[in-house]
Amino acid sequence: MLNPNDLTDKQKVVAQSGARFRVLASGRRFGKTYLAIYELLLCAAGLNQIAWYVAPSYRQAKQISWKMLKEALTFLNWSVRYNETDLSCYLTQSGSTIALRGADNPDALRGVGINLLVIDEAADVKQEAWTEVLRPTLSDTGGKAFFIGTPKGRNWFYDLYMRGKDGPEDWESWQFTTLEGMIVPPEEVELARRDLDDLTFAQEYLASFVNFEGRAYYTFEYGTHCHDLEYDPKQPLALCFDFNIAPGVCAIAQEQKLPNGFDGTGIIGEVYIPRNSNTPAICRKIVADWGKHEGRVICYGDATGGSGGTAKVSGSDWDLIRQELRPAFSDRLTFHVKTGNPRERVRVNAVNSRLKSTSGDVRLMVDAKKAPHVVRDFEGVQLLKGGSGEIDKKATPDLTHLSDSIGYMIEYCFPQTAPLSRIPLAGV
Repeated sequence: MLNPNDLTDKQKVVAQSGARFRVLASGRRFGKTYLAIYELLLCAAGLNQIAWYVAPSYRQAKQISWKMLKEALTFLNWSVRYNETDLSCYLTQSGSTIALRGADNPDALRGVGINLLVIDEAADVKQEAWTEVLRPTLSDTGGKAFFIGTPKGRNWFYDLYMRGKDGPEDWESWQFTTLEGMIVPPEEVELARRDLDDLTFAQEYLASFVNFEGRAYYTFEYGTHCHDLEYDPKQPLALCFDFNIAPGVCAIAQEQKLPNGFDGTGIIGEVYIPRNSNTPAICRKIVADWGKHEGRVICYGDATGGSGGTAKVSGSDWDLIRQELRPAFSDRLTFHVKTGNPRERVRVNAVNSRLKSTSGDVRLMVDAKKAPHVVRDFEGVQLLKGGSGEIDKKATPDLTHLSDSIGYMIEYCFPQTAPLSRIPLAGV
C-alpha cells in the first residue's frame, strides 16, 4: 500500500508535491480516497504522528474510508489497536494515531495538534470548520493539509483551489477528470454522459467548477418538453407531493412512450390549490380527478412528512395521505419515500438530466394543458445567486413546490449514481 508504484500517474503527481497545503479537485471515482489513505499511512509511519481524515459527517467518514483503511493496515501487517467507536487506529510500533472524524460537530475537533489533516469532499464541509477549528490544529505542529473532493459550484473549495493555482509557494492545486484517474472505463463515462445534463456531467466527471446561476431547470424548453401526453388507466400512476399551504400541490406522472419516441416520464396532471390548502384537501382533489384509476398508485415526496408545516389535523402528512387515499385505491396504494431527503442540488441535477442529457436525450415531458403550473415552475424557478446549485426560495415563493415534488420522484427512480454502480468501492 505504501509503494508509490501502486499509485496512478496522476496520483503520483499529487503525492510527490512538497507543498504544505494541497488541493485536489477531481471527477468521481478518480481514486482520491485511496490517495488520501496512502497519505495518512505515510504520515503515520513516522514516530508519534497524528493524522486525521475529516469528512462532512461522522457517518460519511465511516462509510467512505473506515473499511478501506483497516484493509490497508491488515495488508501492511502493522500492529494496530482499533477503536471502533472513535474510528481511530493506534499504531503500536510508531506510536502514531490515525483518526476519522466528521465535520458536522466542529466543537469535537478542537484542541488536538495534527501533523496531517485530510479533508475529503471538502466542498460539502462548512468553511468555518476549517478556518475556525481545523486550521489552528496545524499551527503548533507545522502540520500539513490535503483538501480533496469533487467541485460543488464556486464555493470555498473553489477559493482554496484557486489559491493553490495562483497563491503562495506552500500551496498547490490539481484538477483531474474521472478518466484521468484510470479507474472508470471510458464506456462507463460515456454512459454517464448520456444520462446527465451538461452542467452536472462537467461538474461530476470533468471536475469543473460550474457556476450555477440563473434558471434552476435550464434544460427545460417549452417547444421541446411540452406536448399532449397519453394517460393509461391500467399503468402505475405516480403522485408527487411537496407539503405546503399556499399553494397546496401534487404533480401527477406516468412512465410512457413519449412523443419523441423515448421511454420516459410524462407529467400528465397536477393539483394546484393557491391558498388555504392542506393535505386532506389535496387528496380529495386527487380522488375526484383520478379515483377511477385501475393500476397501482405510487406516492413520492418530501421525507419529512410536512413536519412544521401542513399537517395540523392528526399525524404526519403521510398519515393523512394514507387515510384519504386508501379507501379509493385500497392495496394498490404504495409509498416510495426515502428516510431522508436528498440535497436540493442533487434533486435539481436529477431533473435537469431527465429533461435533457448531455447527449440530447429528452426523457421528461409535460402536458402543458393539464399541468400549466409545472411549466411555470420549470420556466421560472431561480437558483441562489452565488450559491452552488441551491434554489432561491425567496425569489419565487409561489413557485418551486411542484418542481420540488417531481424532483423527489426523479431522484428516487433515476438517481445519478446509477452509471457507476458497477465500479468497485476501492475506486472511490
